[in-house]
Amino acid sequence: MKTHLPQTQIPVFFEDTAIAFASKTDAQLRKTYWLFNLMNRARVVNLGTFFIKLALKLHLPIKNIIRATIFEQFCGGETISDCKAAIDTLGSSKIGTILDYSVEGEDTEENFEITANEILLTIEQASDSKYIPFAVFKISGIGSSDLLTKIQQKQILSSHETASYQRLQNRVEKLCQKAYNLNVRIFIDAEESWIQTTIDTLAYRMMEKYNKEHAIVYNTYQFYQHETLSSFKSAYLQAKQQGYYLGGKLVRGAYMEKERIRAKENKYIDPIHQTKEDTDQDYNGAIDFALEHLEIISLCLGTHNEFSTQYCAYKMAKLNVAKNDPRVWFAQLLGMSDNISFNLSNAGYNVAKYVPYVPIKSVIPYLIRRAEENTAIAGQSSREYLLVTRELKRRGIRPL
Repeated sequence: MKTHLPQTQIPVFFEDTAIAFASKTDAQLRKTYWLFNLMNRARVVNLGTFFIKLALKLHLPIKNIIRATIFEQFCGGETISDCKAAIDTLGSSKIGTILDYSVEGEDTEENFEITANEILLTIEQASDSKYIPFAVFKISGIGSSDLLTKIQQKQILSSHETASYQRLQNRVEKLCQKAYNLNVRIFIDAEESWIQTTIDTLAYRMMEKYNKEHAIVYNTYQFYQHETLSSFKSAYLQAKQQGYYLGGKLVRGAYMEKERIRAKENKYIDPIHQTKEDTDQDYNGAIDFALEHLEIISLCLGTHNEFSTQYCAYKMAKLNVAKNDPRVWFAQLLGMSDNISFNLSNAGYNVAKYVPYVPIKSVIPYLIRRAEENTAIAGQSSREYLLVTRELKRRGIRPL
């Protein structure tokens, strides 16, 4: 497995900040600099998240401040219609939008129905727009995580729980059927390991039903887990044997701290790789495997890792896979890694941005994670901050 590529073999570079920030005005770039400058300081982020939570709890008028800063950087708006500006801006650079309804933690049947209906609207929006190549949803957004855990543990369900699970399955079916009817590809997001097997079962059931002609339903694979690469290969064999296409979104993983804590508390083997190098090796190995089996697999690389992105582009060239092959996509989060997204798109690859939308109060957990992800490591400037600083200097603009 390659860990670096010679300069002459790299098909696309991510250093061109003129391309990365072409869509930003000078004022917007200054604002981005200011925001990443703050997020680059771990102590400021820790204090800020504490006071945001406190202010919301005390009903203090803080929403407008959030809206004008971190929300504007990482979210498209509070509604689908609010996202139009972001969709059009990205589309003008040939970057797609993945509308992500990002409500978290509202665990009631009423809210599950509201969320499912909202996702139906995103599927319809994708069908109507040339700029929206995928829809997405989380199983735990339309059903109880506790229930999913019980099912994975093969516990006996009460009649009420059985009925709840049937409603969850009905919602999954409704979403995937809608996506199929409108020819919209749809991601089922990955979640914690203690519910992921249940999610996988639902995802493969939908693939078997709706991926007969091409990949509509995509499962998500988290390669920070030991078993994921072998599971991904097994999923390919299952799809091949049962006569359907496998859709796979490849990510490293988002729940490492929770996974390690739970494994320790419950005294089972930690499912997460011990080193980042092991995760990287499996992730890049999955790129190899997927690209070598495009007769069955369609993939989306959900990654902010520059090497893996370049490695995929290198491997595509080596296998004579066209840059714009509809079976291969790259995706990053809105407000992050614009140097990857915009330079990839400029080079002719298929690229999309996850564009979250949700009422501000409901999206606070998501925004806090984005801020924490961008804090400096051991006091070093984050990649985002350095790139914005470089572009300001290129434009001859004083940061503040």
